[in-house]
Amino acid sequence: MSLGVGDACFSYGGVPVFAGLSFVAAPGEAVAVLGANGSGKSTLLRCLVGAEVLDSGRVLFDGGVVDESSGAFRAAVASLLDDADYFPDVSVVEHLRLLAWLHGSTADVSAVLSEVGLTSAADQLPPTLSSGQRHRLGLASCFVRPRSVLVLDEPEQRLDTAGRTWLRSRLLAEKASGVAVVFASHDQELVEAVACRTVTL
Repeated sequence: MSLGVGDACFSYGGVPVFAGLSFVAAPGEAVAVLGANGSGKSTLLRCLVGAEVLDSGRVLFDGGVVDESSGAFRAAVASLLDDADYFPDVSVVEHLRLLAWLHGSTADVSAVLSEVGLTSAADQLPPTLSSGQRHRLGLASCFVRPRSVLVLDEPEQRLDTAGRTWLRSRLLAEKASGVAVVFASHDQELVEAVACRTVTL
């Protein structure tokens, strides 16, 4: 399934953030959203997943105009925007198992924990994690559920060199499996390795 925007416009208090913006990430493609801090990258991604509403234009999903409240849309799109949401009173591993169960996923939660480097924190409560660990939990939350679209806001944040190398490999694997990826990033190496094309705000 694909995701993008058609002739999208958004403003804050009458001040344009972006206007006339159009692009689509098709299955197996990655689009990187580039721009300085404050240019509207996060806002655009929030519009893509329905957390913000465009002033005009369309969010395009699977070839048509999307209803952001539709179950099919929510089931298809995994996203990490800003800080990760989590269930504060269950452990990290229980949080991921619950997410997997809610989405009918058969993902190997232990393997995902190992992949994102959280095995040692599996029994901690999410509020006790460091900011970097919470970011990894957000990434893990995307990877334990089914998805045909992946939307990530600066996924390289708080990752060390090894973590960024892993992230490049993971996003390439997502593309290879047919997932459409849209991500905002300041990491030029990540963009060059993963993106099929870029959108600059």
